[in-house]
Amino acid sequence: MTAAPDAVTREKIDLERLALWLEAAIPGFSGPVKLSKFPGGQSNPTYRLDAASQSYVLRRKPFGPTLPSAHAVDREHRLIAALHPTGFPVAQPYALCEDDAVIGAKFYVMELVDGRSLADGSLPDETPSARGEMYRALTSALADLHAVDHEAVGLADYGRPGNYFERQIGRWTKQYRASQTDDIPEVEGLIEYLPRTVPEQTRTSIIHGDFRIDNALFEPEGTRIKAVLDWELSTLGDPLADFTYYAMQWAMPAGDGGAGLAGLDFAATGIPTLEDTVALYCERTGRDTVPTMDWYFAYNLFRLVGIVQGIKKRMSDGNASSDKAEATVARLVPLATAAWDFARRAGA
Repeated sequence: MTAAPDAVTREKIDLERLALWLEAAIPGFSGPVKLSKFPGGQSNPTYRLDAASQSYVLRRKPFGPTLPSAHAVDREHRLIAALHPTGFPVAQPYALCEDDAVIGAKFYVMELVDGRSLADGSLPDETPSARGEMYRALTSALADLHAVDHEAVGLADYGRPGNYFERQIGRWTKQYRASQTDDIPEVEGLIEYLPRTVPEQTRTSIIHGDFRIDNALFEPEGTRIKAVLDWELSTLGDPLADFTYYAMQWAMPAGDGGAGLAGLDFAATGIPTLEDTVALYCERTGRDTVPTMDWYFAYNLFRLVGIVQGIKKRMSDGNASSDKAEATVARLVPLATAAWDFARRAGA
């Protein structure tokens, strides 16, 4: 899939200047180049980059003002450069450009992986056997990520010390306040409740930050994961943040073409139950169990509220990175309501 023909022209990317930089930075690269923007996504704009040498993927920061600490493509590049040699499924990184003068923002270039991105968590076009294999592959990949020795791969300083949830609640509260456009009572309740009920952190690992089915690329005609994508929110932290975010698929309703699985007949579809998923994750990570998830679901949805609020602010500033921004922003209040519902179940 590609963008409308004039998308790159509207963004005023100088393709000749970009080609010159790439020829100097990537061995064997040769232009001319053509960019076509992938649809969807609200974070770092992503393009297919076709050159005479081969095809690649380019990810850049949004043009214009952005919130502090957001859209750090240099961190993404550092992370996948550390993970790729371990055999964990990520695209091979080729080059990072920190000079805004080349295309107007920082960017990096990586391998174009041949694979399928599947947004519908019910996997309607797969067989029951394939669905089971694909979800077990997802769960295993997440467990394998959490088993990577972050110090050994050079990422000892990739996240700050201390309780991850405490830091993240503070971060997303600040991000929300910096982009706030409305008064939402449920968000105010979460901002009061979450920081005073933070669970103890017992493990630290690399965490993806947005691990769900549509951020994985599966084989074109198989069930193996070829690459995990979109590392913008990655850091060091509590692996339960990642696992419970992934587990929310089983708590969110199926049927709208999204990742949600609640209401499906798991025996008939072949998709593992949440209990089976917890068991596999625990087996591969050496855990006895995982805690009751209501607090974690409230936290994860609160973080999504912060992300969507940032999109709403960028949209109002004319700087949203996707034509789907308006539909995403419409989810703001429903997300806040769902987060508060989970918080109340957890004792708020």
